[in-house]
Amino acid sequence: MLAQELFDIRVALRRRGIIFAYSGYVTEAVLSGLGEALKQKLTIEDASAKTMRSVFAVFVEQMQNIIRYSEERLPPDAEDAMRYGLLTIGQDRGDYVVYSGNVIRADDVERIRQSLEEIMTLDKCALRTRYKEQLRSDQVLGRGAGIGLIEIARRASKLEFDFVAIDERTAFFALKASI
Repeated sequence: MLAQELFDIRVALRRRGIIFAYSGYVTEAVLSGLGEALKQKLTIEDASAKTMRSVFAVFVEQMQNIIRYSEERLPPDAEDAMRYGLLTIGQDRGDYVVYSGNVIRADDVERIRQSLEEIMTLDKCALRTRYKEQLRSDQVLGRGAGIGLIEIARRASKLEFDFVAIDERTAFFALKASI
């Protein structure tokens, strides 16, 4: 039974084009190790240098979002806790697709939604300008939806996101970046 269950997960991931998957608690050390494995995988697949840089940058930004903002953490009330999330990288019709998901505070949903909707209206030139403005800005952005999401949008050819309420206090945030 155990082997069949795990094999079924593997088959389902492969069927969806997933070549890389992580679900669990994330630390900077985990990010570093996974990053090295991802670089090796992209090198073996003979991805172009530009594609490798973009996939890697989006991967790092999405993992950093989990590390900084996931509400699932151990120990539960510590700010420097390990944070839980999931991230997959797959291929779909010639594009690399980086998916991430994690639990966030429900009060952050609308702000993140508005920020992403605005970012998604910008062309590459406007994204570059916004990115540079954010780098020079002294303004504190608060919790998330800042420069990291702009960087993801700059690297992606398409961005999608969604939220699902878990309870009154939390929601699940999913982000998909096609490269």
